[in-house]
Amino acid sequence: QVQLVESGGGLVQAAGSLRLSCAASGRTAGYYVMGWFRQAPGKEREFVAAMRWSGSITFYADSVRGRFTISRDSAKNTVYLQMNSLKPEDTAVYYCAATDRRIPAAQTMGVNGYDYWGQGTQVTVSS
Repeated sequence: QVQLVESGGGLVQAAGSLRLSCAASGRTAGYYVMGWFRQAPGKEREFVAAMRWSGSITFYADSVRGRFTISRDSAKNTVYLQMNSLKPEDTAVYYCAATDRRIPAAQTMGVNGYDYWGQGTQVTVSS
């Protein structure tokens, strides 16, 4: 059974940093795309960042580009989200997602492009 388990969330002051991790288990083959989404209270889940498992292509939301970095450790089947210069508006539950479908780039930034989801980790940025 496929499992995605996030960790690394917490409370941080504005301008601080956090690194989220997403460990994938239950399969030996890599996913085609792994990504991060977030959902703030009362808002829809939104795309944050994603990467093709080959590592050759990354995608970022405009709101986080230049501040967040997605990366992966193939040996550990783990994807990371390094978040720097955090802002109060980054406060949300962050979800890891994955798919083994060869989705086009346009679907990479939408929730429907993913088949597997973690349970989420809370990130709170205080002002």
